[in-house]
Amino acid sequence: MDKVRIGIIGYGKMGSQHVKSFVDGKIPNAVLTCVADIDEKRIEAAKALLGDSVSYFSTAEDLIHSGACDAVIPTVPHYFHPVYAIESFKAGLHYLCEKPAGVYTKQVEEMNRVAAESGKVFGIMYNQRTNPIYQKARDLVQSGELGEITRTNWIITNWYRAQCYYDQSSWRATWKGEGGGVLLNQNPHNLDLFQWIAGMPSRVKAEVYYGKHRNIEVEDDVTALFEYPNGATGTYITTVADAPGTNRFEITGTRGKIVLEDNKLSFSRLREDTISFNSHFKGGIGQPECWKVEVPVKGTYTSHPGIITNFCDAILKGTKLIAPGEEGILGLSISNAIHLSSWMGNSWIDLPIDGDLFKEKLAEKCGGSLPV
Repeated sequence: MDKVRIGIIGYGKMGSQHVKSFVDGKIPNAVLTCVADIDEKRIEAAKALLGDSVSYFSTAEDLIHSGACDAVIPTVPHYFHPVYAIESFKAGLHYLCEKPAGVYTKQVEEMNRVAAESGKVFGIMYNQRTNPIYQKARDLVQSGELGEITRTNWIITNWYRAQCYYDQSSWRATWKGEGGGVLLNQNPHNLDLFQWIAGMPSRVKAEVYYGKHRNIEVEDDVTALFEYPNGATGTYITTVADAPGTNRFEITGTRGKIVLEDNKLSFSRLREDTISFNSHFKGGIGQPECWKVEVPVKGTYTSHPGIITNFCDAILKGTKLIAPGEEGILGLSISNAIHLSSWMGNSWIDLPIDGDLFKEKLAEKCGGSLPV
């Protein structure tokens, strides 16, 4: 096999975007062979672009069991990401999951288990991991340049959405249709990057507002407090209501601070570690000498096509995945913990969370039962 045969489930906004990447030749090691959608109008739209070059199916199940593809990319409501993953793995297919990995961790744990047993390549569409800015930030943290992390802060409020956005479809911004709001729709990439760069918190506490700014039943304004295993603290603030919004990510360590904002990275490096400085400094008010360091950031942001190409290289050549599918549960765990804290009286929630308790509380929000 010199090219991976790809099937796309769902021809909505993201599905059609992925299809266009194939049409434009941005995925050199794969070929699009089939598309599925339950909406006949969307199938007709796909046919208008692709003609007879691919096969068409009216259900995801028909595509998965057709033999027309080697791997599947789903662009469907969040609850169904693990459902189609499990069916695809059992059918002997590779799977590149859209974000988020699912809506609740118990569902994703089962997906990860089946994926591991299948031996197939399992990726997730965390395209922001291909951004050189975030790659460099992770490198600075992982290499120890910042010393030991003491604080993280991410204000990510540039996700403005007007009411008409939510009025486009009945499933959007509902517990039963989407499973959440700004955390599940807009923030999965940010929550993934937060833990990918700075590590997983050990516990989370949050203040969450539901339908505060928009006529929706899910969250649209969140302020969360993190605590890390080493005692470091963090804050995470997001909303869909701020215009203009802010996207500023700060990571402070004992050797300095990095700031990511406006697609730029700045590094304020301390000449001496704060722990060492504190042990000997006797001058009253003072702090270590600080240097503004220019950090070289090289590379090109390849976004979705980069993740798909890497996924296919993993199938064809055994290339290491940029975004392994089993890591999708990490950012989702943070999101679930934020919700659970809110539902449990703004209490601290330890990670990993009690997945059964979250599932029970989510089912209550959905009217007593989950969609899947």
